[in-house]
Amino acid sequence: MSLADVKYLPETPAHDPEIEAINDEAFGPGRFVLGAYKIREGGPHERALSFVAVDGDIVVASVRMTRIAAGAGRALMLGPLAVRPAYKNLGIGRRLVAIALEVAAKAGMPAVMLVGDEPYYGPLGFKRIPRGQISMPRPVDPDRLLSHEIVPGAMAQLVGEVCHADQARIAAQIAAMA
Repeated sequence: MSLADVKYLPETPAHDPEIEAINDEAFGPGRFVLGAYKIREGGPHERALSFVAVDGDIVVASVRMTRIAAGAGRALMLGPLAVRPAYKNLGIGRRLVAIALEVAAKAGMPAVMLVGDEPYYGPLGFKRIPRGQISMPRPVDPDRLLSHEIVPGAMAQLVGEVCHADQARIAAQIAAMA
């Protein structure tokens, strides 16, 4: 395998089974109880902003983006990012994140947040979100809440509990009818 053989493509429904297998391999069944997964249960991810890395016709890595809301803020949540073990430490995950951030910026998204390790994501432009600014629907180490601002100051609008943007829209519609 050569890195030159790895292609980066927009995610399609045909990739779903392999992406699920990669995520299962990387995170196991315990991933479904995490705060980020609780948010993802609220609606679909943004397939147009999600990508795979393929070697031939095999998906070797994936990154997904999901629209989120907290307070008046709107952003994307990056993840899961997963790479098959044989392809780790080759820069494939970092390349997927860079592609996703570039496309998010072109789509006019103001910011991207994630739950992850600062030593990995810091060099990719992510910084810790100030403690107490946001919360997740399930416990999360606040030091792992990171963001990448595309529009300066956008993260200041993201305050309170993070939810899927579809859930925030439904809640706003219900409140307007009351």
